[in-house]
Amino acid sequence: MFSCGRPIARFTYHDLTRQAPDTVKFMNQSQRAESYKWDFGDGQESMEAEPTNRYTHSGNYVVRLTAMKGKKKRIMEKRILISPPDKCLVEIETRFGNMLVELYDETPQHRDNFLKLAEEGYFDGMLFHRVIDGFMVQGGDPDSKNAPAGKALGMGGPGYQVPAEFNPKYIHIKGALAAARQGDQVNPEKKSSGSQFYIVQGKPVSESNLQITEARNGVQYTPEQKEEYMTIGGTPFLDQGYTVFGQVIEGLDVIDSIATVKTDSRDRPLEDVAMKIRVIK
Repeated sequence: MFSCGRPIARFTYHDLTRQAPDTVKFMNQSQRAESYKWDFGDGQESMEAEPTNRYTHSGNYVVRLTAMKGKKKRIMEKRILISPPDKCLVEIETRFGNMLVELYDETPQHRDNFLKLAEEGYFDGMLFHRVIDGFMVQGGDPDSKNAPAGKALGMGGPGYQVPAEFNPKYIHIKGALAAARQGDQVNPEKKSSGSQFYIVQGKPVSESNLQITEARNGVQYTPEQKEEYMTIGGTPFLDQGYTVFGQVIEGLDVIDSIATVKTDSRDRPLEDVAMKIRVIK
């Protein structure tokens, strides 16, 4: 009879092909338990009955469920395999939520530089220091770390630039990740900042305005690109002037949340919006 009072730890999850990043829902099938402790194998834990866990890196993880009743407990373990992503991905964490960003292989110098800095933790603790509602949110200035209120920002960097990598496939639609740079007067080759970047918010654009942009900037949009600009919006006047090297594929609403914060006369948010960037691999 003593053994009958012990809890039984049992759980399952949908055994699908999984790629990082992936959110896994665990289904608790334990019996006679009063409380639970989960260890997901990636450093994350939970005390919920049926938790979810987001795996941001590939790996072969051991998930452990401890079912408890008073001083009695039982443990069950299962392995979960998370495969590497097919695309080059990074995740930008903010207090408003996270943005999952695809980096383009066709802009290899920008891709590799961004990955290198992210791997080093270079961006962690930096601010979105320039925010303009209806236009974009900008960050990547190392001087923004622990910057006091009112400090002018936007001039910092790692001490080098990245050659421009313009590609007509990649345009400034909402969610585009692009490199900031110095103006044409001092930077006629349009080289990018080594670290500063912006993410486009923009607004829907009329077809007539797109035609004006085509004539002014010497670009020719595909029907699909025009449709994107007219529906989700963007900033087409920046095309072929600034390198677009990625796109937000999850978390577009986070851009909107950041863009609506109150700012000072220099477009710096009155309440800091810090970031952390991790490479998904």
